[in-house]
Amino acid sequence: MNVPIFSDDLPDDEQVEELLPIPGIGRAIELNVQLKTSGMRLDQYLVLQFPDFSRSLLQKAIEADSVKINDLPIKRSTKVKQGDRVRIWLPEPERPDPAPENIPLEILYEDEFLAVVNKPYNMVVHPARGNWSGTLVNALAFHFQHLSTLNGAYRPGIVHRLDRDTSGAILVAKEEKTHRDLGMQFETRKIFKEYVAITQGVLDRDSDYIERRIDHHPHDRIKMIVTDDTEKGKDACTYYEVEERFRGYTFVRCQPRTGRTHQIRVHLASVGCPVLADKVYSGRDGFRLSDLSPNLGADQDEILMHRQALHAKRLRLIHPRTQKPIAVEAPLPAEFVRTLAALREHRPGR
Repeated sequence: MNVPIFSDDLPDDEQVEELLPIPGIGRAIELNVQLKTSGMRLDQYLVLQFPDFSRSLLQKAIEADSVKINDLPIKRSTKVKQGDRVRIWLPEPERPDPAPENIPLEILYEDEFLAVVNKPYNMVVHPARGNWSGTLVNALAFHFQHLSTLNGAYRPGIVHRLDRDTSGAILVAKEEKTHRDLGMQFETRKIFKEYVAITQGVLDRDSDYIERRIDHHPHDRIKMIVTDDTEKGKDACTYYEVEERFRGYTFVRCQPRTGRTHQIRVHLASVGCPVLADKVYSGRDGFRLSDLSPNLGADQDEILMHRQALHAKRLRLIHPRTQKPIAVEAPLPAEFVRTLAALREHRPGR
């Protein structure tokens, strides 16, 4: 029986299910074609969905009958239609296995089945085009003797994902059964994730939820948007609780109930409170002391926040093997502590 595996790094613009890998063939992925990609040539459609794979590699997969539409073999010139089921057995990309690299890691929890590590900001989770080294996977391969390969040889141990510039707690599976069980907990929304963020703008309610569908930006491939389009947008819900208000800024806790790309960042921006120093959604990639106190001399100024102010602070789950609850917390990074102290001094809440 094919069991869905949770993976944040799968293509996000189509409805997708990842199936168990088939030895000697690769990962099987099934996509349901949406209206916005209807009419595209099959090879163009696959290149859009799998940017980490070259067009020639995907064309070879088509020619080898490793791609089917509605369970029928096809040609690369075939055009996909809305509602088609496209199944592809993805070959592993032609590149060496991720090399172990002695990158320092803060391990928040570890046993023989799983671990939770505190991912630093500016670290990509797994190797991909343009980032073949220095990733979390390279660090994991050095620090842990055994890692699950359920998500492929290039994503050992990876159960879910954090954005490059989001720091904090991330789960790692050491063996396949635990990985599969954790994936099912994510699918059934039984794993509690809490993030903290500093926003540019003041949230008007002490606690609330933002429930808006999320879709790709029509012109900017990096950016996501909220939408009311029920065909294109994916449902998304984020709860939040205000921790502290400042004049013009908010320190807030967020609990995403779904796992969409950039969900917290998009939802907060949609209510006029983008994450501080989030270049994509706030337009700025840094935050300085002079932003709070313009009369400071140049020798007194300093950079407070040099990346998006979003941190995965807590993970809570039932251990899939012991059935005991686990709660893990990643401490606030120094730049958060520094920024909050400056806000309390220069922009205290009323």
